Order: sequence, then C-alpha cells, then structure tokens
Amino acid sequence: MKAKEFDQKFDNGEDILKYLELTKARRVEQEQKRVNVDFPIWMIHSLDKEAKRLGIPRQSLIKMLIAKHIEQARA
Repeated sequence: MKAKEFDQKFDNGEDILKYLELTKARRVEQEQKRVNVDFPIWMIHSLDKEAKRLGIPRQSLIKMLIAKHIEQARA
C-alpha cells in the first residue's frame, strides 16, 4: 500500500491497525532507563507518607514530582 492510500484511510477514519507492524513499535522518548538515586532517610519517610496518602507507590510519586518540576521550569 502506498503512503498516500494509507493516509487517506486514516483521514477517512478507517481502521488502519491491520496495516501496521506493532510488534516492534515503541514510543519515542518513552523508553525506561534505570537510575539510582540516594535520598536521606528523612526524605524517604516523607516520600512514603505522601505516597501512602495518595495511594501510589513511592517511585510513581518521585516521577510525578520530578515531571511537575520540569514542566514548571520550562514555563
């Protein structure tokens, strides 16, 4: 199928998933990379308390806080 035909199907709202090879698909800039960060004990306790209050894991809270800070710094 030519790109023009594929684009037309997409523009018409047709299901194009059957034309895609998704087994190797990835989201750009969304790959995970493990990093190690050392926090003081008092900070871990504060993070755990806030994570428990929000009902989320500590790691999710840390990601949220860092993302929020980055967004604010960009603004």
